[in-house]
Amino acid sequence: QVQLVESGGGVVQPGGSLRLSCTVSGTIFRFHTMAWYRQAPGNQRELVAHIATSDITNYVDSVKGRFTVSRDNAKKTVYLQMNSLKPEDTAVYYCNKNPPFTFWGQGTQVTVSS
Repeated sequence: QVQLVESGGGVVQPGGSLRLSCTVSGTIFRFHTMAWYRQAPGNQRELVAHIATSDITNYVDSVKGRFTVSRDNAKKTVYLQMNSLKPEDTAVYYCNKNPPFTFWGQGTQVTVSS
């Protein structure tokens, strides 16, 4: 079955950087538009960034210019480079395809705090 395994989260000060990774198995990775989502406490899960099979990317306005999504089809991995992090970026980050599968991985916690 399909598995989504996110990693790379942590605690960082405002202005810091993190790089998230997500390895996908059980599906033909290169056929999917892949995406990063996040869910902060009390909020609904939101789409943060996606990367199409053509490598065209798109971002929610709040992260434009700070986050970069990329993919490595050979490694079946999608990345999210997050720079200039802000406290409002604090959330659990998930990867999935776009539109998403009905199931999700465990996510990786990102906490931005001084």
